[in-house]
Amino acid sequence: MKPLLDLRHLQLIQAIIETGRITDAAEKLGVTPSALSHRLKEAERRLDVPLFTRMHKRLRLTPAAEYLAVVAERILHDLSRAEEDVRRMNAGILHVVRLSVEAYSNYRWLPAFIKFMKARTDGIDLQIMAGARSDPLTGVLNRNIDIAVVSGEVAQPGLTTLPLFEDPLLYIMSPTHRLAGRSFVEGQDIEGEQFITYTKVPEPDREFALLFRPTDSYPKWAATVELPEAIVELVASDLGTSVLSSWALQSALAEERIVGANVTEQGISVPWCAVLRNEDVDEEDPIHQVATLLAEWCALPDGGLHIC
Repeated sequence: MKPLLDLRHLQLIQAIIETGRITDAAEKLGVTPSALSHRLKEAERRLDVPLFTRMHKRLRLTPAAEYLAVVAERILHDLSRAEEDVRRMNAGILHVVRLSVEAYSNYRWLPAFIKFMKARTDGIDLQIMAGARSDPLTGVLNRNIDIAVVSGEVAQPGLTTLPLFEDPLLYIMSPTHRLAGRSFVEGQDIEGEQFITYTKVPEPDREFALLFRPTDSYPKWAATVELPEAIVELVASDLGTSVLSSWALQSALAEERIVGANVTEQGISVPWCAVLRNEDVDEEDPIHQVATLLAEWCALPDGGLHIC
């Protein structure tokens, strides 16, 4: 059975959602407003259902359009990714492995790892999917990414983990902060401090459970900022303190824009691992090859995410 809608209709729906107006959507797609209006009426005629209603000179989605918008986004994304894969294949790349790192967007380690990988494999390219970092495990399960580098324990059906490294959490502050110079901080040290975090969801192996709760000492929640790199800049400007993974802080620490202290005298180390789908655990699978090479590289004295 031939589909009622084609790619042009999906692009139309997405463009109208992004712009809210026929004229703006037409400009985005490079067609005239009258041609776009005709295309919209054609889509509604084929489906026998309205897709948009007018409200204050703007177009508002109907439930049918909302559903199609989700499908359109997925299809157009997959098509764009497929086109990119084909171009890479034409350049001698046979496999593209998509990787994302949980929460962090520090990729100073990437060039060194790519050199390490290319010296040991042929025809595999690495694509960083930064947009999946907020929920990388779902991205792996949904096949939007192939490898997720995440912290903590992972016990989820359908997923396999390869250990990468252990990394300490650091309590970070500006060089002029009253706690600067401490080798470690305890709960009572940070009570009442302005605290910036990228998530307020307590995790069993982090500062909430191992620093705040045992001493019943809590900072003041100054802000929730999803980008750890933005948190570093706020901390460097003495607008608050935070707890982040050591490996992602090395540049800022080396530049002395921030200083760090261990979280508790014993310290809190968090395991990091590479997560991939069970079905990709095969020595010949390029996804498994990349994950294995990443684990090997992290174990080197002069390599690894933990020293970047």
